[in-house]
Amino acid sequence: MMELHHLRCFVIVAEELHFGRAAKRLFMTQPPLSRQIQMLERSLGVTLLERSNRHVRLTIAGQHFLRDARHVLAYTEQAGTAARRLARGEAGQLLLGFTAVSGYQLIPGLLRHAGSRLPDVGFELHEMVSGAQTEALDASMIDVGFVRRVSPHPGFSSELICSEPMLVAMSNGHPLAGKTSIAVADLDQQAFVMYSPNEGRYFYDCIVGMFAMAGVSPRYLHHLGQTHSILGLVRAGMGLAIVPAAARELYLGHLQFCSLADAEPRAELYMVSRNDNDNPALPSFLAMASEYFNAAD
Repeated sequence: MMELHHLRCFVIVAEELHFGRAAKRLFMTQPPLSRQIQMLERSLGVTLLERSNRHVRLTIAGQHFLRDARHVLAYTEQAGTAARRLARGEAGQLLLGFTAVSGYQLIPGLLRHAGSRLPDVGFELHEMVSGAQTEALDASMIDVGFVRRVSPHPGFSSELICSEPMLVAMSNGHPLAGKTSIAVADLDQQAFVMYSPNEGRYFYDCIVGMFAMAGVSPRYLHHLGQTHSILGLVRAGMGLAIVPAAARELYLGHLQFCSLADAEPRAELYMVSRNDNDNPALPSFLAMASEYFNAAD
């Protein structure tokens, strides 16, 4: 039976066309090398090399076999290298879940960085609300989630990677437009475009809680799940909204954003993964991502 060692011996002899020099390259003596070539020829049933006292040359069959032998050895080496890189977490595939707002800037920046640090790791992206990501992690349907809220879970590890301010968004024609900051009381009885208590639960709870503490009651006209949809109504003059600062990355015209003078609502984002996930690429990715976000702070 033909073995890889036979192929390596044949390729070196074919390159040197001299058994003595080939044996030195292979760190062996000439008689065992000659036996390896003979065993290869017997297993194939063809003569690959014509030998004389002075010359060694390839037969026609040997010339063609040399090309294929080199391909086999190269492919074998590539396969071994790929397996070693996979085992070290330098290559592979990861399934990432992320919220819509984090997809504006945070996730693209992370993936661009990953492209230089882990070029052989591929990513499959799934936009999901935080609750759906937690369920997907629990079912091992994603490897990493980027979620707004982390509930206690003994099987999960989490890291706070981003905490950004919440800003008041308004159209350029709104009476409050032009101010550098707005008091929470200024929002009392204002027409307001609000996050849905279902699809946008995290932001809904944050904003409603702030208003309750301040004794402020905006007029909620519409409830939507996604920030870009909320800003679309705000731009159309349908009311004010409070959104995470990353929403400015949408570059929607005719909108202004300003801070709250007497409140500091913040939107947090956590990177979450399962402790028992055995994907070799996961530890490398988590370490790289943690370093990336810490450097950005």
